[in-house]
Amino acid sequence: NQITLSVVLTSLALGTIFTVSSSHWFLAWMGLEINTLAIIPIMTQHKHPRAIEASTKYFLTQAAASALLLFSSLNNAWLTGEWSIMDLTNPLSCTTMTVAICMKLGLAPFHFWLPEVLQGINLTTGLILSTWQKLAPMAILYQIAPTLNTPLLLALGLVSTLVGGWGGLNQTQLRKIMAFSSIAHLGWMVSILPFSPQLMILNLTIYLIMTSTMFLMLKTISSTKISSLATSWSKTPTTTALSLLTLLSLGGLPPLSGFVPKWFILQELTNQNTTILATTLALSALLSLFFYLRLTYI
Repeated sequence: NQITLSVVLTSLALGTIFTVSSSHWFLAWMGLEINTLAIIPIMTQHKHPRAIEASTKYFLTQAAASALLLFSSLNNAWLTGEWSIMDLTNPLSCTTMTVAICMKLGLAPFHFWLPEVLQGINLTTGLILSTWQKLAPMAILYQIAPTLNTPLLLALGLVSTLVGGWGGLNQTQLRKIMAFSSIAHLGWMVSILPFSPQLMILNLTIYLIMTSTMFLMLKTISSTKISSLATSWSKTPTTTALSLLTLLSLGGLPPLSGFVPKWFILQELTNQNTTILATTLALSALLSLFFYLRLTYI
C-alpha cells in the first residue's frame, strides 16, 4: 500500500543521505545497510520467482560486502584508534575496503550478481538499482580516494571495462545490456579516481543522466528485449529516435555528451604516464560501442 511504499522510499533516500554525509565509518555502514534493506521490498513487490531470486542474490552479495566493509573499518580502528572515513591508513584495511565497495558497486571480477539481478526485476526498480544505489558507495570511494591501493583500483577498472564490453556482445535482453554498460562505465570511473576524483564525479553525473534517460524510455515503450525495441519504431518514433541517441551517447560516440568524460579521462591518464592503460581503455570502449551500434541499427 501507499504508506508502506512511502516508508520504503524514505528509508532508501535516508540511507544514501546518511552514508554521503557521514564522516564516521559506523554511520556510513549503517546508511548502506538501510539502503540495502529498503530496496529489497521494492524488488519483491511483484511475486515472481525471478524477482525473488534476484532479490536473494542482491541481499547475499550486499550483506557480504557490508560485512567486509565493517571488518575493514574495525580493523583500521583497532590499529589506528580512528573511526574517521578520511583516516583509513592501514594497508590491509585499504585493500579490503576497496574490495567491499567494488562488490557493492558490481565491478569486475565481483560483477556476477549485477546482470542476473537486473534481469529479474522490472525497469523501474532497475533504474533505482543502476543510479541511486551507486551514489552511496561512490561517495565513500571519493572520500577515501587518496588512501586507496592505486594498482588494485587500476586493475579493477581495466578488468571492468573489458568485462563490460565483452559481456554485452551476445545479449538479447536490454536489461542485461544495461547491466554490462554499468560495469563498463564504473570501470572508467574507478580508473580515473586515483588521479582526478573530479573527473570521476563528472563521469558519474553524465552516466546517471544517460542511464536514467534510457531506463525511462524503455519503460515508456515497454521494451525489455531487442526484438521489442525493433518493433517500437512504428508506435513511438520520437521516443525510439531519442533512445537511439542515448545509446550512442552511452557508447561514447562523438559529438554526443557521453564522449566528453571519456575524452577527459584518456587525456588525464596520458598526462599521468599511463599510456598503456589509456590505450587499453580506449580499445575496450570499442567493444561497448559495438553492441550499442547494433541496437541502433536494429
